[in-house]
Amino acid sequence: MADPAGTTLGAYRALLGAQARSQTAYRVSFTVDLVGNVGATVFDVLTVFVLFGVTRELGGFTLRETFVMVALSACAFATADLLVGNIERLPRYVRTGLFDTVLLRPLGALPQLLLMDLPLRKVSRVLFGLAVLVVAVGTAGIEWTPARAALVVLAPLAGVVFFGSVFVATATVSFYWVESGELANSVTYGGRDFTSYPITVFGGWFRAVFAYGLGFAFVSYHPALALLGRDDPLGLPAWVGWASPGVAVVAAAIAATAWRTGVRHYRSTGS
Repeated sequence: MADPAGTTLGAYRALLGAQARSQTAYRVSFTVDLVGNVGATVFDVLTVFVLFGVTRELGGFTLRETFVMVALSACAFATADLLVGNIERLPRYVRTGLFDTVLLRPLGALPQLLLMDLPLRKVSRVLFGLAVLVVAVGTAGIEWTPARAALVVLAPLAGVVFFGSVFVATATVSFYWVESGELANSVTYGGRDFTSYPITVFGGWFRAVFAYGLGFAFVSYHPALALLGRDDPLGLPAWVGWASPGVAVVAAAIAATAWRTGVRHYRSTGS
């Protein structure tokens, strides 16, 4: 008797294998793509150094402290963008009717979409982001404890889950409004930029909405405070710095609910 779980995993492996073969068929082109894709993350990191070329502190934080924040953000976002980022193509799939085909297959719709065009060229961003994180925490003068050693592993993973959830949740808007791409990008990529700096440089309603309403403060700012052993200038208690895994779980639950609701709401284009 056939194993349904094994058959499903085999189908997903076949999709991933087909993507890998098609994207690496032209090795020179693939290598150029790998190198070129590092650029976006490099510029995010360099921007921080440029800012510190004209100031000694940013929002009350030194270069080394801010570097930890941008490193956590860059590593998490690059990994989420590799694994989940192509979900932003969902509006095109809905508009052209390709999503109808996805629903007809005896596989989960979301895993199919993620594996249909997995951008392996973005692996270079992940490796660069990881390297930046290693350098940042290695030069920040962190007083290491077992708890902080665990946090430096868990915080980036929580950031990946959080950013991946944001990608999925914002993409589901296209089930109701097909031309929603710019709105989704303003949250995902805007959130990436927000997490690259201490949230103390922002103020008023903007900080309240992005930092705590949407939860972006838990990607890099609060974990960095916990790693550095710094008090929060905004007055929140120290335990908030350890809350990023819990926030990521909540974000994933919200994204899963939004996805299931959106799929139920979806109506075929008839294409």
